[in-house]
Amino acid sequence: MNIINYIQTHIWLLLFLIWGFPLSYYRSKFRKLVYDTTDWKINIKPIFKKEIKILLGVSKGVSDVIRKYRNFYRVYLIIYILLFIIYKITS
Repeated sequence: MNIINYIQTHIWLLLFLIWGFPLSYYRSKFRKLVYDTTDWKINIKPIFKKEIKILLGVSKGVSDVIRKYRNFYRVYLIIYILLFIIYKITS
């Protein structure tokens, strides 16, 4: 099997891997902004309430830095979800 056939066969896996690698970094940065910490342990703590409220835009009094990054993170997640939906439709 040559490389072109391999890529065509595994295109969705490659797309999800390429798009998914930065997800942990973006989520970590978003959580650190939301919970106002620089501690790495925020990545493994199951704290979701404040994070989800800010992501959905329900929380009031959010700083401009968090708002700007939230909007970027939303776009990233929407593209991730669209990739998954397209994968499910075409498979």
